[in-house]
Amino acid sequence: MRASKMFLNTLREAPSEAEIPSHILLLRTGMISKLVSGVYGFLPLGIRSLQKIETIIREEMDAIGAQEVLMSALQPAELWQESGRWYAYGPEMWRLKDRNDREFCLGPTHEEIFTDTVRTRVSSYRQLPLSLYQIQHKYRDEARPRFGLMRSREFIMKDNYSFDRDKAGLDKSYQDNYDAYSKIFTRCGLDFRPVEADSGAIGGSNSHEFCALAGSGEEEIVYCDACGMAATSERAAFRDAAFADEELLPLEKKLTPGTKTIEDVCAFLGLPQEKSIKALLFQYFDPEDPNAEMQYAACFIRGDRQLNKTKLINALGLPDYAVSFADEEKMGFATGCVGGFTGPMGLHDCLIIADSELVNAKNMCAGACEADHHYINVNYGRDYKADKVVDLKLLQEGDPCPVCGKPVKTARGIEVGQVFKLGTKYSAAMNCVYRDENMNEIPMEMGCYGIGVTRTLAAIVEQHHDENGIIWPVSVAPYHVMLVAINTKDETQMSLAEDIYKKLLAAGVEVVLDDRDERAGVKFKDADLLGFPIRITVGKTAADGKVEYKLRRGGDMELIDADEAVRRAAELVNSERRG
Repeated sequence: MRASKMFLNTLREAPSEAEIPSHILLLRTGMISKLVSGVYGFLPLGIRSLQKIETIIREEMDAIGAQEVLMSALQPAELWQESGRWYAYGPEMWRLKDRNDREFCLGPTHEEIFTDTVRTRVSSYRQLPLSLYQIQHKYRDEARPRFGLMRSREFIMKDNYSFDRDKAGLDKSYQDNYDAYSKIFTRCGLDFRPVEADSGAIGGSNSHEFCALAGSGEEEIVYCDACGMAATSERAAFRDAAFADEELLPLEKKLTPGTKTIEDVCAFLGLPQEKSIKALLFQYFDPEDPNAEMQYAACFIRGDRQLNKTKLINALGLPDYAVSFADEEKMGFATGCVGGFTGPMGLHDCLIIADSELVNAKNMCAGACEADHHYINVNYGRDYKADKVVDLKLLQEGDPCPVCGKPVKTARGIEVGQVFKLGTKYSAAMNCVYRDENMNEIPMEMGCYGIGVTRTLAAIVEQHHDENGIIWPVSVAPYHVMLVAINTKDETQMSLAEDIYKKLLAAGVEVVLDDRDERAGVKFKDADLLGFPIRITVGKTAADGKVEYKLRRGGDMELIDADEAVRRAAELVNSERRG
């Protein structure tokens, strides 16, 4: 490709709306084009890298026996209603009606469609196992689209669905996809970590996220160097503290004027914060019943802990959008809670959820559900009980590992893929069954496995850049070599540049010949910004058959023979093309 013929428009300044490196650089290099917030088009360079990621995905999916299909993004509501997710998925789902008033959605995911496809075509155990995948556009009406391709309203996803006879088959399919994902992200040049994850709206019994490590990532990862435990902060279990065996003291109410925070009340009473109980107030509704009234829940955890809202949502068995912080005034009228002074005693018409750690905690301090008053020596079982007792705590850096007890560490990451064991969640609901050897009908064991293709592109840029631009891994670079002709009017330089260009193409190396009538400084800046792995510069030493050879990822500029530059470029590309 000749730069003079390319649809190329690089920007010298970062666009005002771009905040993180990948968003800035993908816009500056002209790889993507913003249409509206959260919706982007892909220009020639962007498409080339995107297609290379897709090729890597296809090769690894095909290697584990998955077969590619392509399903419609337009999905009928009936299938989602059949699975029970039409209301559960929430406001992120783009719903629409046709001229006959029939309801559809723009697919945010495809579990229902693949389940329906398989149940109408597979009936015998002899047809299993089966694995089908697609690479396709998905749509989610994000409340706050941001960070470019990281959280957008239209994106490209690879989603794979496995169908097995039994749990042992599902275990194998899950492991096959897990291993394939490790190969995919390694080949894409990503530094990543697989971590245990919450299944969220997809559901199922087990899930792992593949997180590309990056400070700009929205996902927090908690991990332990001692035992290898790794999970998202949403998913991570918490090891309850061991408490000293104390004698239960008499319950006492104390005047605590103006002490609405844990810090204030503990300072006032001279207690450590771990001897206090924190109240967090929520309201929730049943998304499948449009006439249902708002209900309330009071959650109680130790005062020095932080609530993990995902664990609360899972305890309630509701989608995220159905649970929110309560209006204290309205909840107080309905349940008897008092903002800043709420405790587990004195509430009514309210679901009480206690963290598991509080069951064995002794002589705690808690709100009295009365303004300016707290109780001390509050004990579970004697003074109050909960409707639900679950782990509600957020595991944070320095907390004991739930597996081995050593202090955990945290890092930030970008979720680029996730694998799920669905079990029979969809097959049972949608009657996706097979007949075994004895003609018994058995629900298929399902798994689903997603990769955010466009997000993977952004994650690669997040990890591979410097102050001058992108530094592409060879496996996903739009082109392998930027061949810069310094003076396009110099016949000697252009003759050598053309010769190198032809030899690189013949060697299977993808090359852009920068033959633009621009200053050398402009060409060099664009070369660094675009970040192709190799730069070969043809300048004043062309008459001697020598060129400058430099790797974008670092190293010194070398003056070498033109043929040697071709040989080195071809050798590097051929050795690293597969990642």
